[in-house]
Amino acid sequence: EKEEWERVKERVEKLCKTAYEHNVRLYADGEESWMQDAADELMEEMMRKYNKDKALIFNTIQCYRWDRIDYLKDLHEKAKRDGFKVGAKIVRGAYMEKENARAKRLGYHTPICESKEATDVNFNSIMSYCLNNLDDISLFIGTHNEVSNYLALQIMEDKNISIDDPRIWFSQLFGMSDHISYNLSRRGYNAAKLVPFGPVRDVVPYLLRRAQENTSVKGQTGRELSLLMEERKRRKGEPNKAHRE
Repeated sequence: EKEEWERVKERVEKLCKTAYEHNVRLYADGEESWMQDAADELMEEMMRKYNKDKALIFNTIQCYRWDRIDYLKDLHEKAKRDGFKVGAKIVRGAYMEKENARAKRLGYHTPICESKEATDVNFNSIMSYCLNNLDDISLFIGTHNEVSNYLALQIMEDKNISIDDPRIWFSQLFGMSDHISYNLSRRGYNAAKLVPFGPVRDVVPYLLRRAQENTSVKGQTGRELSLLMEERKRRKGEPNKAHRE
């Protein structure tokens, strides 16, 4: 296992070094809590090495974990003390059922917030903390939640942060919450669509979890469906471009 871990570190080092040499960002995804500590330590090491002038290496913070605000503040203090920038990709989280089931089976306190509302508060608190510390933290906001996106826009406006500040990006999955992505992009915010790829056995469960997360946002799935239906009607009623010409 030690030899395997050394190989993992070597691969991550190679990836981060290549990203640094080509001046592109690299985002490390979030894992289950029993693996995340090792990932956190490794990505912190990469940030120290390659985020001296700006954030190119990002670690994912899964905000359905109640301890993540403390993790972020601790990492921020280390960054200020040791002279590197923090790259924070924030999401709500992907393994809630697995985390809760394992905690119950092994008899320890679950790392997951007690409710969806508590997760929302945690996500918005972490997002606000990052936006209030942009000199040290670059932020990648991965959410389909309209309220969280609106909150980020409000904070940016209140603090007179440029809408295209390169330290702030918004992201939604390709094919989900397009009304959020396209409106952000059209107004000049930095917006990206995440395109998952890989073996079907891995990608389909991933997409199902994301779809399940969307349904947990009260009223949002129905709203998105109505928007899609309206757009379909608009396109059906739109004259053919070749005809118009």
